[in-house]
Amino acid sequence: MTSTTPASAGQHTEGPSTIGGVPGAPAMTRAERLVRRVVGGADSAPVQMRAPFTGQPIATLPQATDADVRAVFDQAREAQRAWAGRPVEDRQRILIRLHDLVLKRQEEALDLVQIEAGKARMDAFDEVSATALVAAYYGKHSAKFLSPRRAAGLIPVLTKVGEIRHPKGVVGIISPWNYPLALTAMDVLPALAAGNAVVQKPDNQTALSALWLQEVAEEAGLPAGVWQIVLGRGSQIGDALVEESDYLCFTGSTPTGKGLAAKVAERLTSYSLELGGKNPMIVLPDADIAKTATGAVTACFSSAGQLCVSVERIYVHESIREEFTRAFVAKTAALRLGGTLDYQAQMGSLTSEAQLETVSAHVEDARSKGAKVLTGGKARPDLGPLFYEPTVLTDVTEDVKLFAEETFGPVVSIYGYTDVTDAIERANDTKFGLNASVWSRNGRAGWEVAARLKAGTVNVNEGFAATFGTVGLPMGGMKESGVGRRNGAEGLLKYTEAQAIALQRGMPLRPGRGIPPKLWVRALSTSLKALRRLPRR
Repeated sequence: MTSTTPASAGQHTEGPSTIGGVPGAPAMTRAERLVRRVVGGADSAPVQMRAPFTGQPIATLPQATDADVRAVFDQAREAQRAWAGRPVEDRQRILIRLHDLVLKRQEEALDLVQIEAGKARMDAFDEVSATALVAAYYGKHSAKFLSPRRAAGLIPVLTKVGEIRHPKGVVGIISPWNYPLALTAMDVLPALAAGNAVVQKPDNQTALSALWLQEVAEEAGLPAGVWQIVLGRGSQIGDALVEESDYLCFTGSTPTGKGLAAKVAERLTSYSLELGGKNPMIVLPDADIAKTATGAVTACFSSAGQLCVSVERIYVHESIREEFTRAFVAKTAALRLGGTLDYQAQMGSLTSEAQLETVSAHVEDARSKGAKVLTGGKARPDLGPLFYEPTVLTDVTEDVKLFAEETFGPVVSIYGYTDVTDAIERANDTKFGLNASVWSRNGRAGWEVAARLKAGTVNVNEGFAATFGTVGLPMGGMKESGVGRRNGAEGLLKYTEAQAIALQRGMPLRPGRGIPPKLWVRALSTSLKALRRLPRR
């Protein structure tokens, strides 16, 4: 396992004004500027966040109260009325300008994502590219998705019908720490494009990335007040977010998502949830070993495995298991770990002490129950407080925690199989169903296996990026991995209310005066039979 220059405290060459004490980090004034965008927090104690690379302070963040959040929703409702009244083409133009600005100012975003989340720079770029793709997609297609839709009326010519879309109002969005820029864009931008205002609560650990995108959006023309950001613990402001939102979007753990869904149900408003995963990868016997091993490294260890769609289970056909395992372990062991703001490191650190504790506990539990650690399996405090080596395990049995529980870290287990149907059944044998991956030289065979997997997204000869980066495809989970979808038309239309309007002319839809009901029913029945024979419209 190789490493770049450690980013531990005291080794940076710039002064204490840099963010988080990370070598090459920008001056603290950028963080201070972004923190001033946070709404509320005057009446509660602030929270200090620290850089995963170094453990040094990033920023001191104001924490909103329940009253603060409710006041913000009141302000957002005022702003939303004017925003919804603007032509959708205006909103699209803002998103296109946002796309251009994100790419132009990407170095700022890359620094912030690395400093806050502890990512390698290439993983941080994944977030920048995803943000630009989302802005461009809804900048091009929102008007089409929101345009009135005509349908065939009950009585041709006499019944004119249509469907129009109204924004929900004010959307509450609770964002996670692991993909602070990309998931903010995926959830916030379509909500804005649909004519809603947004009140977002990003995680404290990675709030600066969301604040940066909000700042750039306003530079692109988004009116102030349409998108507002509050910070605070869910236990303090969660009720206000649920009770004030006209629609709630949450990304996080399955237990928390279930609790929020129960609260939203009491109000009969709607929601979408992207929750946990235990994502499988199936390697078919004809797979290209070298390409599959390389792809598996990316699928398992991007963002140090702290990715909702990353692979944690690999099922390999016994005929190639030994060869694949040898190639995969070698490529994993060669990964460069580090915490500098450049492209030297291939994997960064974990983001929080809680994640380090979970990863360490899962690996030690597996080791104590007979699992073999083929590479990795230990923390790297010499690099920084939260680094953990990418880890490959085998001989993992069902009594091991990580067999079925989500680890959400750089840990993957390899299992053998001899029958592909058995591999599919084992891959599906989980309460989760978020993402899956299939590898084969035969694209058709890979597609057929993919169609049998119970996951919201499945990638053939890719780990996750092919579906994740195709914004026109819906993304979400089956089973306990979530409800609803982001991206695509559905990712925008979920933030709207559908309204059906019918204009009836001439013929009434009940018997007129003097017309016997039996005669009316007979005539209408004849008409229905005739309508069934008409071509579909």
